[in-house]
Amino acid sequence: MSASNLRRRLHHADVDGRKNEHVDISHVDSLDEPLLGKSSYDGGGSEVYDPRRQDLWDDDDRKKEQLHWSFLFSNLIAQWAQWLANIIVSSGSIFGRLFPFSSDNETSNPEERLDNLRRRLKIPFDGSRIEHQDALKQLWKLAYPSREIPPLKSESWKEMGWQGTDPSTDFRGGGYISLENLIFFARNYPASFQMLLNKVQGQRADWEYPFAVAGINISFMLIQMLDLQSTVPSSKSGIRFLELLGRDENAFDHLYCVAFRMLDAQWLVKRASYMEFNEVMKSTRTQLERELVLEDVLAVKDLPSYTMLDK
Repeated sequence: MSASNLRRRLHHADVDGRKNEHVDISHVDSLDEPLLGKSSYDGGGSEVYDPRRQDLWDDDDRKKEQLHWSFLFSNLIAQWAQWLANIIVSSGSIFGRLFPFSSDNETSNPEERLDNLRRRLKIPFDGSRIEHQDALKQLWKLAYPSREIPPLKSESWKEMGWQGTDPSTDFRGGGYISLENLIFFARNYPASFQMLLNKVQGQRADWEYPFAVAGINISFMLIQMLDLQSTVPSSKSGIRFLELLGRDENAFDHLYCVAFRMLDAQWLVKRASYMEFNEVMKSTRTQLERELVLEDVLAVKDLPSYTMLDK
């Protein structure tokens, strides 16, 4: 647009000729040129304003707004999902505490553990087998840590409570499991094991029960009491023991330790001597049977007499 087409009129109050300046375009010949023309600061041509492009700009604005709300909605969904996940995890942990389910296949199959125990019962002690000889030596080392292991035939074995110089002749009906029971007792309850081995508690008889042979008899007594050689245990003690075995594969060995400790306590209460050993064994069995059928006994460690054991 040429300068001749514009007439500027200045108000009298304008000192510098610019403050209240306004443009009179009433006599513009034409609007063929864009109103904005070329700008001295952009160095290039400006686009012509086209009202028809307003719809395109509106579409762009709507798309941006939709993307904005989609982003907010996605974040909200993610937060809700995390919140629900936390609730599910927390609920699962609470449910697990209220209704525990074991992932141990053996725990859910006490019959399988019973079969394993029965296989142990069928193994006789064989003094010619190296592993059985090593087990005897291991028992000696646990009983007398500071002493040298004697030969398999020695007078020293009598100190542990074997009847002769050759321990292998004393197992008979107890089998190899009775030796395993003694080793388990020495390993897991060493304080009680040493106390019974050395007869250090209470007023003892002049003719005491032999420790090792008593241990073999306890193994045999438990096998009979729990009805382990029957196809299906029918006694109350045997049925309850299956439940304990389902929760602990070492239930028989732990029960053995309780029985041994109980036998010694009965021995002291009765002030028994060697000739009364069978009577003490019977009273020990009776007490065990009573404790096993108590309603709150869910494990061997729940037995009242278990508290007598010291580690």
